[in-house]
Amino acid sequence: MSITKFVTLVTYLTAPLMVLTLSATAPATAAPRSTAPAASATPEPAVSVTGTWQPPLSTRGRYIVDSAGNRFRLKAANWDGAQGSWNGSGSIDDPADHHAGQDSHGIPLGLDRVPLPQLMSDFRTLGINSVRLPFSNEMIHTTTPVPDAAVAANPALRGETPLQVYDAVVTALTDAGFAVILNNHTNTSRWCCGIDGNERWNSSQSTGQWADDWVFMARRYAANPRVVGADLYNEVRRDVLDDPNWGLGDAHDWYAAAQLAGDRILTEANPNLLIVVEGINWTGIPVDGFAHDRPTLAPVRTLSHTLVDAHKLVYSAHFYGYTGPHHSGATGIGETSDLRYQDMTRDQLYQVLADQAFYVTTEGKHYTAPVWVSEFGIGAGETGTAARTWFGNITDYFTDHDTDFAYWPLVGWEGHDDWALLRYDGAGHRYGILDGGDWRATAWDHLMNSPGRTGYIAPGTTWRMLATDHGDAVESVRVRAGGDWDSGAYKAVCPDGLRLTGLAHSGGRGLCTDAVAGDLRAAGQDRTVVTDERYVPAGGDWASGYTKLQCPAGQFVIGYSRRGERVSAVLCVPARATPSAAGRTVWFDRSDNRPADAAGDDFAHGAYKGQCAAGEYIAGVAFTTRLGSTPGPAAVLCAPLPS
Repeated sequence: MSITKFVTLVTYLTAPLMVLTLSATAPATAAPRSTAPAASATPEPAVSVTGTWQPPLSTRGRYIVDSAGNRFRLKAANWDGAQGSWNGSGSIDDPADHHAGQDSHGIPLGLDRVPLPQLMSDFRTLGINSVRLPFSNEMIHTTTPVPDAAVAANPALRGETPLQVYDAVVTALTDAGFAVILNNHTNTSRWCCGIDGNERWNSSQSTGQWADDWVFMARRYAANPRVVGADLYNEVRRDVLDDPNWGLGDAHDWYAAAQLAGDRILTEANPNLLIVVEGINWTGIPVDGFAHDRPTLAPVRTLSHTLVDAHKLVYSAHFYGYTGPHHSGATGIGETSDLRYQDMTRDQLYQVLADQAFYVTTEGKHYTAPVWVSEFGIGAGETGTAARTWFGNITDYFTDHDTDFAYWPLVGWEGHDDWALLRYDGAGHRYGILDGGDWRATAWDHLMNSPGRTGYIAPGTTWRMLATDHGDAVESVRVRAGGDWDSGAYKAVCPDGLRLTGLAHSGGRGLCTDAVAGDLRAAGQDRTVVTDERYVPAGGDWASGYTKLQCPAGQFVIGYSRRGERVSAVLCVPARATPSAAGRTVWFDRSDNRPADAAGDDFAHGAYKGQCAAGEYIAGVAFTTRLGSTPGPAAVLCAPLPS
């Protein structure tokens, strides 16, 4: 097929995605009326859960916790508008050419109709404790003030730029006790999420510019402790010609871009923020006979992120009934025969949710992290039995699995967007889920008020993957401060507080942990780069015939480097207590050699792996340069932790 025909076909087939994708609102044509029972006409309002939580937030295993270690479950909603509402066709000045007829003017919706204090009061009554607040990169750089009409109910905001209005909204939310998660939703201020110039973080800008904007935004709110998170990019997906990928190391590598931005935010702007990484939303061409998929978080199983702070990563995914694990959400042209989520039985849906996302919450894995469903939703006017049943099923799943969530959207205009939880007419009168007659209220109240885990979450064992597939993975702030310790080599170092416990024979992967001993490293910046056998004691040949890179007495391995597959060096640091000089050799050049419990899971899929026991540390790495042999790590010296 010629490129011209290919582009024409893809554009034609994917055009419906601009309306019917994960952030879209209800279809224009209502489904047939359902016989499902309506909710009570006067539902009890949800109990306010803003509470007395203490920022900053971090993670412990699958849970988000506050600074006191208490569970903070994200019960959130999306206050959209600042990402843009123009649908990309017709006049940008005509509201009819904006999503659902709502011209947001690049600021959060509703400020023309309702004063901020009233909005905050309504949010509290709704029961949410946090808000996902989308923005566009264009919003950051726009210097033209918003029209007075866009902030008619908040006259103090007249003459402000979109970013200044965004500032005021952040302040209002955090002053009211809500946690705010900043969300880079689009590059340009345009309604997403099809072939619209916003498919990837770098569709309309470079990756460097995108990361720079994130550093700017994180710094801007760094003094506000209730700004708790950076949701890096929304619904990464295919453009006309290219798919995003997870780990290929090219310009479309979402895994690498998220790693770069997350580490830059934590080291250059605000070390207190949660870093939220959404899975890949769409790859391939949505037509039967062509490969197409919604990978979501499936790739995390074999390639997970490790940030400079091992307790700041949150993964996220989006689920809507009209989409599916292989269905774009389109109807008519571009629709495939794949199941939508709303077409699945309850058991099928639960299994797909586990496979696509919630397996990540399994404790004791290199990928273990909280999973935040940062978008799901349905229209108040939805009458279809399948769609209504799906909404009940998925909110039941969130309840049963104690899930962190964010409904889409929070605020809309009455008569325009019936998906919004709260809708306001031109006079500021409120309609929606708080006001009776909304069939969604039963499921929403069940989700908001059902019991989940609360209180103190004890720290558990942390496992983190190191991947040098395409470059460095130096995740220690202390090591970064000391400069480049093996110039020209690919280097990997465990985050501060963790030690190296496993290595792969090929591919450059490693595994870090704090099992049993916690942070083993002594205070100070002392470190030793070992490139030869000078620290192997006399009579201590623990890998005969192999080159042994062994730490000096009293030190342990936190990092390694490689040139190609060949081991280049190991990085050793002093222990806070004198570790044992004894040890055992763990060989893994011909097969896996790991503890029976396989703690940390498969950190180097497809490669032989060696791993010390939970009560040990790595004191040395052995390899060979014999002709015909793989020069990667072949054995490690595992020594008992200090008692």
